[in-house]
This record gives sequence, C-alpha cells and structure tokens, in this order.
Amino acid sequence: MTSQETLPTTTRRIKRFAPLQLGSMLGVTYALVSLVFVPFILIFSLIGSAIAKNGGGSSAPAFFGFGIFFIIFIPVIYGVIGFIGGVIAAFVYNIVAKWIGGIEVEVA
Repeated sequence: MTSQETLPTTTRRIKRFAPLQLGSMLGVTYALVSLVFVPFILIFSLIGSAIAKNGGGSSAPAFFGFGIFFIIFIPVIYGVIGFIGGVIAAFVYNIVAKWIGGIEVEVA
C-alpha cells in the first residue's frame, strides 16, 4: 500500500466503558505519571536536610525521612485517586452515553 492510498474508515460509537477496567487503567497511569515528581521530592528533601543540618538543628534526618515517605506515598495515593476517579467517570459516562449515544470515533 502506498502512502497516497487511504484505508476505508468506519464511524463507531463508544457506548460503554467497563468501570473497573477504566479505574485500573487510570490508577496505573496516574501512579506512573506521579513518578515524575519523585526526583523533585528527593532533591527538595535533601536540600531541606542540608539546610537543617547547617543550621544546627536536629531535624535534618526528619526532612530526608519526610522526602522518602512521600516518594512512596505519592504514587500510591495518585494510583488510588486515579482508580476511584476512573470508576466514577465510567459510571457517569455510561449514564450519559445512554441519553446521547456516546462518543463517536472514526476507525480505519
């Protein structure tokens, strides 16, 4: 097939999303996207730890521990929020799609 030939297209409607499948997909996606923040959290916790150490405070390990806690906590909480949001979005979409017919997409 050459680049000038086009495939025939068909219009389809997405009538329903499986709520648990969409929730799982968004939960994993949100958790992976949250990993973008991990290096920044680590850098800021190291900076805070160094500032506290240079200031003579005893809270230097607390800053670093706080950063490590959030490195683990943020992907988990984003994943949970993504899952819950995905399930709710699927339920809402399924109800609205019954009224107006769903999203129309063109597939080749």
